[in-house]
Amino acid sequence: MKTFVISGGNDGIGRGLALARLERGDRVVVLGRSVDKGQRFLEEAGERGAQECAHFIAADLSLVSENRRVVDELKEAFPALDALVLCARFFRSDRYETAEGYEGTFALEYLSRYLLSHGLTETLEKSGAPVIVNVSGPGIHKPAIRWDDLHFRSGYSGIEAQRHAGTANDLLGVAYAARHGSGRTRYVLVNPGTVATSFAGQYDPVTKSQVAAIRRMGKPVEQAVAPIAEVVDAPPAEPLSAFVEGRRIAVDDPELFDEDAATRLDKVTEQLLAR
Repeated sequence: MKTFVISGGNDGIGRGLALARLERGDRVVVLGRSVDKGQRFLEEAGERGAQECAHFIAADLSLVSENRRVVDELKEAFPALDALVLCARFFRSDRYETAEGYEGTFALEYLSRYLLSHGLTETLEKSGAPVIVNVSGPGIHKPAIRWDDLHFRSGYSGIEAQRHAGTANDLLGVAYAARHGSGRTRYVLVNPGTVATSFAGQYDPVTKSQVAAIRRMGKPVEQAVAPIAEVVDAPPAEPLSAFVEGRRIAVDDPELFDEDAATRLDKVTEQLLAR
């Protein structure tokens, strides 16, 4: 039995993967904000006879303090982890600032993944072939990091905020591999393509109609889950790898995976979290 932790496991790809791993007989810990959705996940696990293998931790992962609490709970509850899969997303047409002073998308879709990745490394290293899968969007040319305005205090756009977080996650993978590459944990960036997920978020009318059209065109969740399952079952040998819809891409393109920018963002993130 392997132990999986899946952020954003209440919906979409995360939930699909969680249920698929329960079917395989693995232990699955889902992290999510909605207690109701978490309870439904546990109930469905029970209906499948996997109630003892399903766990839910309620947490608002846009808060640094909540991520740190979750890390502590997981380290106390499980002596080793086999996989951490990062799926949590929430679109916002309007700018939102968390109670801790971070822009919401940057906090949930980057800072949380940073904290969970680094915070759980010690526990991951205790398993045989540990892997972190960051479901973001590698392989796409995205905007550069807004070094002078990480929190979009000017010129906010929901789409640009998510693209910016995507850039940050690509660089997180590069920096993580540089720091932990000598260990066993493999870091994998995954772009699942267009998937008919729940698209959780707060949308203005125009964006809401666009999302509805995207959902109609998207592939089923099961198709997006399959290549992720392959990666967690057989992690690549290299410290960092990236996949686009199941197709492996190179991670030595300096325009997509800039080592200098990754090092800089890593240091800036440490400073942000230390305040």
